[in-house]
Amino acid sequence: MTSEIIYYIIIIFVAGEYAISQWLDYRNRKAASPVLPASLGDLYDSAKYATQQNYFKTKNRFSFYSTTFETAIIILMITEGGFGKLSDACFSLFPNGTIANLVYFAVLFVAYELLTLPFDIYYTFVIEEKFGFNRTTPRTFLFDKLKELLLAFVFGGIILALIIYLYGLLGQNFWWAAFLVITAFSLIMTMFYSNIIVPLFNRQTPLPEGELRDKIEAFSKKINFPLTGIYVIDGSKRTTKANAYFSGLGFKKRIVLYDTLVNEFTGDELLSVLAHEMGHYRKKHTLWGFMLSATVNLLQFYLLSLILGNTQVAVSLGADAPTFALSVIAFGLLFTPVNLLTSYLVNTFSRRNEYQADTFAGENGMGESLIAALKKLSVKSLSNLTPDPIYVKFYYSHPTLLQRIANIRSKK
Repeated sequence: MTSEIIYYIIIIFVAGEYAISQWLDYRNRKAASPVLPASLGDLYDSAKYATQQNYFKTKNRFSFYSTTFETAIIILMITEGGFGKLSDACFSLFPNGTIANLVYFAVLFVAYELLTLPFDIYYTFVIEEKFGFNRTTPRTFLFDKLKELLLAFVFGGIILALIIYLYGLLGQNFWWAAFLVITAFSLIMTMFYSNIIVPLFNRQTPLPEGELRDKIEAFSKKINFPLTGIYVIDGSKRTTKANAYFSGLGFKKRIVLYDTLVNEFTGDELLSVLAHEMGHYRKKHTLWGFMLSATVNLLQFYLLSLILGNTQVAVSLGADAPTFALSVIAFGLLFTPVNLLTSYLVNTFSRRNEYQADTFAGENGMGESLIAALKKLSVKSLSNLTPDPIYVKFYYSHPTLLQRIANIRSKK
């Protein structure tokens, strides 16, 4: 296949992905109903629902502008040979191949962060502020960005350097070794994320003794959930939205609750949310999800190995010679159709798991409490209540609120 054909395939894939995403967004806009579904009439009054519709439309417009901007930059980089010229420049300045590849990735990463920074600022301090969600101060925003950059350079640099080394050692057969490195890193992050990463951004304090803690511990013991700690995180320093999650691996599980969740939800509602999360553990969803993610990673590394060192791919992006970093960029652009398919399949798998976790909470007598909690979560985040069904299949990792309520009540 000639470099010219590869060039046009890349352009078609990038433009095609943009067109599909805009078509799905269009469908989602058309599906947004100005009339509140009758079964959710207790959620909003007319003024509040109008605010929800306005929030949805505002975010949708913002997504159009930001996605269009990013796609235009990518196409400009392709048509002007920017990816290839940057690769040639890095390798001419740095004779060491590993350093040159790392510099290439670093330049692209920093450039992307700088170009998209105005969008991040606007979304946080204009959109989220307008609708009462934002509590992030400019100082917190700045330090968050700096910490994220530092973590990306430290962890990303180490992982990339190791993978590049494996490629130099094993050639195109590097894919299985790189897969093992990424899998090991994912496991380590799963085990220590709350202990190492979260404290860099948020303060975690043990949930005080009391009725709520007693209920959580009693339910954990009842279903043999390996609970090792319950913590409250100061999520309210950035947003009014509520959340909760588990971290840890195997027989060490930590519950992390946003302070907004603890302060605004009843004990039964909060316990039902945790019962849902514990349902994922009992149904082994975390294990199966990890295996699915690992399978996708393995497929990606194998397909990447097929184009590494391909001169025609390098020339199609404007370079004089193939490099590891340039091959990764080309692969990311060429992988677009496969990525769309894998996202569809992964989200389908995820939504099935969410139904099962909801059912688990209902089987333990918390169905109505979970419905009440889901409604509160939806109102707090001004979620879209009537998304387009096809849009849901591609982008939603969770079923819609109406679907979840129907599922919980059908299992009684």
